[in-house]
Amino acid sequence: MHAIVVGTYGSSTAKGAVAYAANIARETGATLHLVHAVPNATAGAAMAAEAMAAGVVAQMAGEDRQRVRDLLDIERVELTGQGLKVESHAVDGPAADAIVKVAEAVDADMVVVGSKGMQGARRILGSVPNSVAHHAPCTVTIVKTC
Repeated sequence: MHAIVVGTYGSSTAKGAVAYAANIARETGATLHLVHAVPNATAGAAMAAEAMAAGVVAQMAGEDRQRVRDLLDIERVELTGQGLKVESHAVDGPAADAIVKVAEAVDADMVVVGSKGMQGARRILGSVPNSVAHHAPCTVTIVKTC
């Protein structure tokens, strides 16, 4: 394997998926690609338009992007300290789309996602693992994380 993509957002369930992907990367020598979606500013833009505060949207988007980069940096440093090759990707848009986009861009051999959202109504209505499994260009492993 040369590339493994894993979605993360800093939660304990996401950390479980990252740990699983890291173990596979360690065993295969693959590069681990951490993906964190940057929240879409559309909802914020609608609220700001109502409040006539467009500058607030830009500030919120910038703060979200920086928070995502900081989280990715922390995880990347921790994993490279374990001897892994790690790249991080902050991608605008919904999480499933971000993960699939990176998997396509790096010609991933595998995508790893946690199982959050695979139960109850979200399982039927749609979840990140479900969407990734249907759209990824490679093998998808859904790790039991909840």
